[in-house]
Amino acid sequence: MPALDGATVAVLETRMSRELSELIRRLGGVPYVAPAVREVPHFENIPPFLDALTAGQFSIVIFQTGVGVTVLLREAERLGRLDETLGALRTTTVVCRGPKPVAVLKRNAVPVHLKAAEPYTTTELLDAFSSLEIDGRQVALIHYGELNHRLADALRQRGARLDEYVLYEWRLPEDCTRLTALVRDLIDQHVDVIAFTSRVQCQHLFDVARAGEMSEELTRALSEHTIVGAVGPVCAAALQAHHVIPDVLPAHPSMGALIAALADYVELSSESDQ
Repeated sequence: MPALDGATVAVLETRMSRELSELIRRLGGVPYVAPAVREVPHFENIPPFLDALTAGQFSIVIFQTGVGVTVLLREAERLGRLDETLGALRTTTVVCRGPKPVAVLKRNAVPVHLKAAEPYTTTELLDAFSSLEIDGRQVALIHYGELNHRLADALRQRGARLDEYVLYEWRLPEDCTRLTALVRDLIDQHVDVIAFTSRVQCQHLFDVARAGEMSEELTRALSEHTIVGAVGPVCAAALQAHHVIPDVLPAHPSMGALIAALADYVELSSESDQ
């Protein structure tokens, strides 16, 4: 089993921080948790979507994240509309970008007709649409924590009649004390490894650094002193936009695979130093 060999590993996850911390400990590392993202639901946008969905207005519904599906179904249940929502989804062509929305829908007996291949980016999702005729069809696009303009524009160019819905938004934590401390600890070389599991984590970390006039020092620290892991190509591109080249990109775009790949990297680095 790969070993983190006592390395301090920073994770910026919010929902999965406990599970990632346990994995880091099992692999011999010391977790440093600094949540970088707060998911804020937009409940006011859900009833209009439910009205249109249950009225049969959509031919296709696109889910990009598990959080989006979860927020939708929980609010539908609170409104007493869960059964009609699930019934409407079961008679609609459902498309998913990755395995997380698929898993939530499967638990609710909603079939998924089309899904993107790894690494589950917009590129793969658009490739998957090559097998589905969308010209002139009414399509509901459920965004993630921000607008995916590239996907929306591409669907319109292919003739889709698109309705867009934002069910939650990515924001900085209400209290950024922990995130600011992480920036300083990275600069002071107190953190050996950092695992980025989303693009927005990278953006928020640099937003906090910029607010403290530490962005250049952070770039230098991540480039010269810290082992940097990115969960997938979108996350890697966000780091590269800040002039940071990740050291580790796992073969499969999952959090567990990222931590395991980082452990492999640390172990190999330790062996080469001996």
